Amino acid sequence: MTHTLEFGGELLELHPWGVLYWKRESLLIVSDVHFGKVTHFRKYGAAVPQKALERNFIRMDCLLQDFRPARVCFLGDLFHSHLNREWDLFSQWAVGCPAALELVLGNHDILSPTRYEALGIRCGESFREGPFLFTHYPMDAFEGFNIAGHIHPAVRLKGPGKERLRLPCFFIRGRQLIVPAFGAFTGSHVLEPRKGDRAFALAGEAVIALDEAAPGRP
Repeated sequence: MTHTLEFGGELLELHPWGVLYWKRESLLIVSDVHFGKVTHFRKYGAAVPQKALERNFIRMDCLLQDFRPARVCFLGDLFHSHLNREWDLFSQWAVGCPAALELVLGNHDILSPTRYEALGIRCGESFREGPFLFTHYPMDAFEGFNIAGHIHPAVRLKGPGKERLRLPCFFIRGRQLIVPAFGAFTGSHVLEPRKGDRAFALAGEAVIALDEAAPGRP
C-alpha cells in the first residue's frame, strides 16, 4: 500500500519498497540499489544468499510493470563495486528496460560514467527537475527542495513492552527528503527525529506515517 505525500508543491507516491513515484513527470526515483554488492561479498566468502541478488532485479521489474514510468532516476550507488559478473546481469537488464534511465553519481559508483552511457544511461553529479534538486548526498544549502539518498535512513520504534524495532524510512527535514536504500544487502542508519521532521516507515507492504516525528509540513 503506497502513501501519497505533498512535498515541494508536488504529489509524490511513497512505495513500501522504498521508491518514490512522481506521477506528473512519470518519474520513478530509486536510491542506493548497490547492484554488484552481493557478488562482491560472496566472492570474499560472505554468506550472502543468492536470492538477495535476484531480489533487486525482480523488484525493479515489478515496479516498472506497476508504474510504467517514462524515466527512472537512480540517486547514486547504483553499482557498488568494480566489475564483476553482476555487471553483465545489470547490463542486460538496463538495455531491456522500457524506461529511460538516469544516474546521479554516488560515492560507490566507481566505474567510469562512459560504461553507463554506453548502456544509454544519462549520468550527472545532480539533476534539476521542477522544484527538485536530485543528489546522492543530502544538500545543506540549495535552492528549492532536495531529494537525496546515501544515508539509508531508518527509525527506531519502541513498544509498550520495551520492544525495539528498526525500520527503513523516508525522512523529511525542512526542504529535504531522504530516500531509503533499495538494495537487498545495504544496512541502514537510524535518524533521530527533531521537532518538525517527518518520517514514513517501511513496514512490510505498507508505508506508515509516524505522527511523533512530524507535526508539520515543509
